[in-house]
Amino acid sequence: MTIDTENMLDSILESISRIDYVRPGSIPDIELYMDQVTTFMEAQLTSSKRYEDDKILTKTMINNYAKNNLLPPPVKKKYSKEHVLVLIFIYYFKNILSIKDIETILKPLTDKYFYSDDAFNMTTLYEEVCQIEKSRIDSLKEELKELYKMAENSCPEAAEEDREYLQIFIFICSLSFDVYVKKLLIEKLIDELPKPNPTSNRKSK
Repeated sequence: MTIDTENMLDSILESISRIDYVRPGSIPDIELYMDQVTTFMEAQLTSSKRYEDDKILTKTMINNYAKNNLLPPPVKKKYSKEHVLVLIFIYYFKNILSIKDIETILKPLTDKYFYSDDAFNMTTLYEEVCQIEKSRIDSLKEELKELYKMAENSCPEAAEEDREYLQIFIFICSLSFDVYVKKLLIEKLIDELPKPNPTSNRKSK
């Protein structure tokens, strides 16, 4: 087995450098029908897909999110800029959190800020999150390089024909451990939050 690990790492780091976010200015200010929402999300987040035929968002997903109190209902079958912002949060959360946990996180925000005309609203919150995440990219790349170096120096006693695969396995384990620990922390933080009241009424425009 021969794996070009150096190019693999370079490719990963290059991909991280290209990570960007859906900028609020690119979200139409007009309200959108469901088909327009799915088309917009597909265009904006297609680079995050693993496989070409993966779906970013479907009509069924949107309906389920509304049914499970993750997403405020549309107004006259139209979705606002705030709807799109919430859907972006859901898109990233759903890879690691349960629907119930996502509801616990998002419902207090949508109840208070979804229809807000104040200076601090869903757009402001979204911008704050994205700016913080973008600022962490360089340190994340350095952390990945260090993990990779540790894995590369592991298993010196293993058979030479197996060593490369074993080192990649250890690198995957290190990354998985980070995800595991952070997921535990996220779940503990969520467990400390007040549970959302499904019967609370959202303000409407």
